[in-house]
Amino acid sequence: MIDAVIVLGLAGTVAGTGLLIASKKFSVEKDERIEKIIEVLPSANCGGCGYPGCAAFANALIDGSAQVNGCPVGGNDVAQKIAEILGVEFSTSVKKVARVRCNGGHSNCQEKYQYDGPGDCHSIVMLAGGTKQCIYGCVGGGSCVTACKFDAIYIGNEGIPIVDAEKCTACGACVKACPRKLIEIVPVDKRFTVTCRSIDKGVDAKNFCKVACIACKLCQKNCPVDAITVENNLAYIDPNKCINCGKCKEVCPTKAINEF
Repeated sequence: MIDAVIVLGLAGTVAGTGLLIASKKFSVEKDERIEKIIEVLPSANCGGCGYPGCAAFANALIDGSAQVNGCPVGGNDVAQKIAEILGVEFSTSVKKVARVRCNGGHSNCQEKYQYDGPGDCHSIVMLAGGTKQCIYGCVGGGSCVTACKFDAIYIGNEGIPIVDAEKCTACGACVKACPRKLIEIVPVDKRFTVTCRSIDKGVDAKNFCKVACIACKLCQKNCPVDAITVENNLAYIDPNKCINCGKCKEVCPTKAINEF
């Protein structure tokens, strides 16, 4: 009995020693810069950087697969601190903001029925295609509001989400939450947006919504820098080309282009 105990004890000691040696030999040394980066990140874990959390983003920065300005919540201040930790150069970038591409509120867009259920856009869209005659418009369920961790978006009096540009971090959570894909992230200094996503023909679109794009192409023809294209019965302003002249808004007959 004593011999068995001694043998087991020796075997355990040998095994433990082997594991200790193996852990030392095969251990991966953690880069101390990761913790420093995590400390300067806002800890929002919103996924706006494209990674599942701040820690994953920090690791991606170390292995070179992420950019120092990849955190939309932290903005330029955090990007500068990360650049200093990594010892790289960084130039400030333009702040971005979420824009809602629909203006078909209660007074503009015909409604099919009054919804009385969970405040969730996905549930509303599944019920007869939504509350509005326009099957492309915002249903006002507030999924984007729920998704926003920064209290930067709310439902206005017309039942359409309104973005507070000062609070918005361009994390993209609202973009992912919208079942109609009505929200996009654009540079905050690009003020003009086509607030419509209908691809119905002009007559049909106008019948359902007073402020729908009717693809008349007046905005495209009057844009001095060719920043506007009209495809599938819908106009779109390229924010990378737009110079904020406002001519598109002036000529739009249905007021489908808005200034923010």
